[in-house]
Amino acid sequence: MAHGETSPPRLTGSPDLTGMDVGAAYLAAPGFEAALEHELARQGVEVRWHGRLALTIQPPMRSAWALEVWTAPQSRDIPSIKAAARDLRAIQRNWAGYAPDLHRRSALIAQNLPPLAARPLVFPSLPPQGHLGAWTLLSADRMLLSPTKTSPFINGEVQFVEDRQGPPSRAYLKLWEAFTRLGQWPRAGETCLDLGASPGGWTWVAARCGADVIAIDRADLDPRVAALPGVTTRRESAFGLDPASMPHVDWLLSDIIAYPTRLLALARRWIDSGRVARMVLTIKFQGETDHDTAEQFAALPGGVVRHLWHNKHELTFFWMRTGAPDVA
Repeated sequence: MAHGETSPPRLTGSPDLTGMDVGAAYLAAPGFEAALEHELARQGVEVRWHGRLALTIQPPMRSAWALEVWTAPQSRDIPSIKAAARDLRAIQRNWAGYAPDLHRRSALIAQNLPPLAARPLVFPSLPPQGHLGAWTLLSADRMLLSPTKTSPFINGEVQFVEDRQGPPSRAYLKLWEAFTRLGQWPRAGETCLDLGASPGGWTWVAARCGADVIAIDRADLDPRVAALPGVTTRRESAFGLDPASMPHVDWLLSDIIAYPTRLLALARRWIDSGRVARMVLTIKFQGETDHDTAEQFAALPGGVVRHLWHNKHELTFFWMRTGAPDVA
């Protein structure tokens, strides 16, 4: 566990998971198990851990901190490797395995399944469209499988062919992932407002998509980003900017370091202004996770909160005026 967050008490009883009646399973990103466990505990859900996979007896619930949720888990006795693969193939074609242990046995089962094409994505790309299930070995002769899960990506991991020359920082990967999961990105003729833009990773992404970008920050952008076509810079405070002074904004973007409560107030101000169509904001935490504020973001009509594969101790807030977006 990491990020100054201690884990709440876990289910008591036998550590043997093979007899547990699993109602849902939540896969945490490495190092964020405690944040996920706290989130679930706030909903009255207790967990037992299998690596980074939180197993619960309750049915699936909404989770911001899970990379993916296994929504229809079932346990199977597996007398052999071939029997395990045969059971999976009898249900559907495509399966992603999660193996926190029993690596050799898990690999042999995977070898008996149809291969998955897991090539890194070239941005811009839509999320994978094929149906994908998930499985793991609870013991050498017991398997947990779920024909359905909330992410179309293998173990919720979104990998890209990276650009190591253009962007001034690696923050661009978060926005690539956000747009990919959303299945939408800025287009030519659209206006993006990047709040707290320096050094310019998110401005670089939006400009490369062909949009016009207004970059707001008291610090300078990387000169290479500031020189991109369609980029306008303004040296002022992101939080002091009055929405009424701005034209209609197709995309409001922010990867700014700010207290979550202050960012929530900013999001509400822009939503109330009626001058923005879509938002992608990073909610950053210092020390303990502010679950209260994260839940308030998630409760905003049209909003969705997710922990992305490229997020650190932070969540990404998606919002659309036309209704809550479908985030893969």
